[in-house]
Amino acid sequence: MISADIRLPAWGRASLILAILALVLAVAPGAEAAGKVNKSLFGDVAIEGYDAVAYFEDDKPVEGSKDFTFEWMDATWRFASAEHRDLFEADPEKYAPQYGGYCAYAVSQGSTAGIDPEAWSIVDGKLYLNYNQKIQKKWEADRDAFIEAADENWPKLNEE
Repeated sequence: MISADIRLPAWGRASLILAILALVLAVAPGAEAAGKVNKSLFGDVAIEGYDAVAYFEDDKPVEGSKDFTFEWMDATWRFASAEHRDLFEADPEKYAPQYGGYCAYAVSQGSTAGIDPEAWSIVDGKLYLNYNQKIQKKWEADRDAFIEAADENWPKLNEE
């Protein structure tokens, strides 16, 4: 067995640990998909902290509060009120966005991308989020075909 006695100053150890962590995150399988729910890097908050129920009940995006949360699918979901939290808790699949909250257009193209909570639509009772307003317009131009393609792509992307 070969061993080496390497002594690093405290700042060197911290830099080495951060470099190793960055490498692990960069090469981890499925790192770009982060499992089934699109969540923030720090805090594991779903859909940028917006209230998924508000899209349905208030017909607009509303930021959630740290005071009203629910853990589901290994993510923290935030809500604007206890009522919204309770509605989500009773039936999360009714309110959660499609494709784990990733950009619906990106999923239709075979990849994942983050979202702008302001770029959204409800189609046939399902919430779809998009990367930004420009992508949302592109998605809406042939929405049914993109939904069909995304529905086909999502199971594979969801495994990564």
